[in-house]
Amino acid sequence: MKKPLAAAALALALLLSACGAMAPQEIVDPYAGMVQVESGYNLKIWVEEQEGVPVSELSPEDFPAPGRYIGTDYDVTRGMDVSEHQGQIDWTAAADDIDFVIIRVGYRGYGQAGVLKYDERALDNLRGALDSGLDVGVYFFSQATDPAEAEEEAAFLLELLEPFAPERFALPVFYDWETVENDSARTGGMDGETVTDCALAFCQKVTEAGYRAGVYAYRFLGYYCYELARLRDYALWIGAVGDYPDFYYAHEIWQYSTVGSIHGVNTVVDLDLRFVKKQQELSFQAALNQALEQALEQSA
Repeated sequence: MKKPLAAAALALALLLSACGAMAPQEIVDPYAGMVQVESGYNLKIWVEEQEGVPVSELSPEDFPAPGRYIGTDYDVTRGMDVSEHQGQIDWTAAADDIDFVIIRVGYRGYGQAGVLKYDERALDNLRGALDSGLDVGVYFFSQATDPAEAEEEAAFLLELLEPFAPERFALPVFYDWETVENDSARTGGMDGETVTDCALAFCQKVTEAGYRAGVYAYRFLGYYCYELARLRDYALWIGAVGDYPDFYYAHEIWQYSTVGSIHGVNTVVDLDLRFVKKQQELSFQAALNQALEQALEQSA
């Protein structure tokens, strides 16, 4: 006859082996592979983290107020972006208030015809901004539905820029594709892969012409649409109105307001900050090691 304790232990072992459902279950993290980000609507959301994309190093503690940076890691300049909607601009007055400007030079209509048009004030704005000594970049508002149309937009833009040498532009030529909430919008239903293909086609053509290229996006496009790892070679300009640049991934320019006021501009205007990472000073030993490595490479 089996001892009572031994019999009980045997019965328990048989029960556990026969009823797997009663065994402890592994806890699955529902947010594995995700990061929590600002939605722009005073609400944090979880989004899939994109692999191979540098994360922003900007800290909210470095921004005591929108548009004001007190950190030490970046050289920060202030600017605006404009189009024909701002009307005639006094560029001499504006240059006393800002360091750079990004100018819309053209756009594609969102209707099915998708007609390409130049911004009515593009040339006047380009000449005025450059003559005033501002750092200048440009953007094209895209409604391309495939890479061929994006290349067409780039060629259209480059034709307008022909009188200006690429070296006159301190900032990139930006691709600005946006969703349009309209039943007749030609870009409705596009997937992120195709939108990214369009951005790449545009940027590659701009780069081949000797200009630096970039992509404009707002939070939704950056988190749910663009495949940012494929755009790592290009500058990123992020529209994220708020108290500090809360976009999760690294970006060169932050559009922080759409209701700004600048001298020489008679309407409200979008305001931007540009971040350029400061070069870290090398210690004597690090500088010596670097020099030795370069000497060895040259002698090899």
